[in-house]
Amino acid sequence: MTLPARIHMTEVGPRDGLQNEGRPVSTEAKAAFVRALVEAGHTELEITSFVRPDRVPQLADAAELCALLGPPPEGVLYTALVPNVRGLERALEVGTIGKVGVFTAASESFNRHNVNASIQKSIERFVPVIEGAREAGLAVRGYVSTAMGCPYEGPVNPQKVLEVARDLHQLGCDDISIGDTIGAATPADVIRVLDVLLPEIPVERIALHLHDTRGQALANALEGLRRGVVSYDVSAGGLGGCPFAPGASGNLATEDFVFMLDGLGIETGIDLERLREASALIEADVGHALASRVYRAPPLA
Repeated sequence: MTLPARIHMTEVGPRDGLQNEGRPVSTEAKAAFVRALVEAGHTELEITSFVRPDRVPQLADAAELCALLGPPPEGVLYTALVPNVRGLERALEVGTIGKVGVFTAASESFNRHNVNASIQKSIERFVPVIEGAREAGLAVRGYVSTAMGCPYEGPVNPQKVLEVARDLHQLGCDDISIGDTIGAATPADVIRVLDVLLPEIPVERIALHLHDTRGQALANALEGLRRGVVSYDVSAGGLGGCPFAPGASGNLATEDFVFMLDGLGIETGIDLERLREASALIEADVGHALASRVYRAPPLA
């Protein structure tokens, strides 16, 4: 199949990348990280989450971060997760967020661990959130976690993924991020899920959110490209994990994905060297080496 000429990336390092870090990262360091990622060419960045501080302590400074950053540069979109109407209200108060994300799962067990509700109940909670976001002029993203494997239930039926994605699509989500939350998928799993989704959900509404726990993220992304998916969630340096998914490691590393795409002649708009500089900034603050192979490798002559 013909590969796309250009793809869109949502940089989730500031949110998904940092939420699982054990060492506190200052608000100032997060702001510097976001600014450096924008300088590298990112146009959509998920910068924080308006959730209860006791659930995700690393993101307790959401309002302070938004105030420090101020409005995004022209052509750049700052996004944030919101679990409920109160989260949406907090996101609207800061005035810098242009898109909000609501989140559920394809696994009942994971959803109860994550948001303490059934899948159906969590989707019902989205209705006023999506309506409120629309009234305020914000775009909305829907997340479907554990779409290709659950830490509590094991394999997930692709039909369940379709049911949840269909609900999110019908509620009016602008895009739907399909998550391999624990990094259990192989390209065959990506094919199985997309084969079920694509006949009913427009491909331009689908994003893939891939974790590299078992070293399959790039292979899975390539399968997505072959199927026409042009939107991907990435994390600088390969930062990430999930506090509600035991054993889940980092996301698809932005550097690794950009390097592969550059080699395929697919346009990203990302300057790889500036991206490495952004990752170097946050590496000093998290206090451990980043996972991205391209970040760790010396630049090519």
